[in-house]
Amino acid sequence: MNGGDLGLPVDVPSTALFTDQYELTMLQAALRGGTADRRSVFEVFTRRLPPGRRYGVVAGTGRVLDAVENFRFDPAVLAFLRERDIVDERTADWLADYRFRGSVWGYPEGEVYFPGSPILRVEGSFAECVLLETVVLSILNHDSAIAAAASRMSAAAGGRGLIEMGARRTHELAAVAASRAAYIGGFQSTSDLAAGFRYGIPTVGTSAHAFTLLHDTERDAFQAQVESLGRGTTLLVDTYDVAEAVRTAVEVAGTELGAVRIDSGDLLLVAHRVRQQLDELGAKDTRIVVTSDLDEYAIASLAAAPVDAYGVGTQLVTGSGHPTCSMVYKLVARAESADEGAPLVPVAKKSLGGKLSVGGRKWAARRLDAEGAAEAEVIGTGPVPPELADRQLLVELVRHGEVVGREPLDTARDRHTRARAALPMSALQLSRGEPVIATEYV
Repeated sequence: MNGGDLGLPVDVPSTALFTDQYELTMLQAALRGGTADRRSVFEVFTRRLPPGRRYGVVAGTGRVLDAVENFRFDPAVLAFLRERDIVDERTADWLADYRFRGSVWGYPEGEVYFPGSPILRVEGSFAECVLLETVVLSILNHDSAIAAAASRMSAAAGGRGLIEMGARRTHELAAVAASRAAYIGGFQSTSDLAAGFRYGIPTVGTSAHAFTLLHDTERDAFQAQVESLGRGTTLLVDTYDVAEAVRTAVEVAGTELGAVRIDSGDLLLVAHRVRQQLDELGAKDTRIVVTSDLDEYAIASLAAAPVDAYGVGTQLVTGSGHPTCSMVYKLVARAESADEGAPLVPVAKKSLGGKLSVGGRKWAARRLDAEGAAEAEVIGTGPVPPELADRQLLVELVRHGEVVGREPLDTARDRHTRARAALPMSALQLSRGEPVIATEYV
């Protein structure tokens, strides 16, 4: 199997074990009890945004589609389940023929969402839908958290370049998924070659401090890099003395030097000094790239600095303090019986502690104000009001088990740019606040 859009190594045979054991034990009990074939509707949503966040970003949908396609219980997987006595023989036989043959609708990737938004709706028999819970949530919770952080950083950057460079700060496969999600959220490139290979994201990178320290002098290091990569390369100038390094860099590469990178110190002050020095040396077109554990707040604080691009690692791949979106996968409707055509009955968990759910198969639409800005996320279970008919958010992703909603990554990226631009301007504020639009149930 090829890992494809899921970001898996090629030797992973199946996504079926990316799950929790209770999905399979529920299946076994439902098969025994005669309820496994009841038509069911599950929805993915979050009850609240992370504290202080004003909107969420849907990311990971393409990877979810690949995960559903590759959710197969091959002989090796079934042997594992039998050896551990996780399921009985009847259930193992049922799993051997498993293919998701239901339907999936969801917010298109790159769209924004709010508390209660039915981000994904999975329909089919209880048995085939319940198995997908864990893998769907693991992808959407991770990728959407990264995309939301990336979106905030993109807004703070104000059009300046953003480089994702967090591969060394997270799990190797999570790093690839994070690069993909960051690209959707507004980053332009990544340092991770696996992300470039799998998703076509532009890749960048030149040298680290180790390369400079390898050489007898900084000049020798710069000379070797320029001879190898050309005058348009980016030279790292904060290994020793920044001012001396900038002077040496221009002497070696000339005024055609592509960029210098600053990775430490008071970035605001150093960037101003480096810009002045470059201009005085005639390198007016040489760009300045800054790194050093940036987040959206640090990026915003550098708005007045002569910086051309930011490289972001740790804070991006950890969701800038919120590495998950707290999305859940809940049964919201099920048929009265396993008979074909049996009517759906809304169901919902009712418990203490704020974990209430709203039952029923839902639609969602975004209402706009007179100026064309979003003013409410409207969610309902009955007929769609005529005035919202052309503002519905869910699109068809899987039809009778066949993926119909796969799209290029750049389409999701462009969609997010448009969706964020349609929000009220306060959505871009980094100060803590409530969701920028309210969720209304009708």
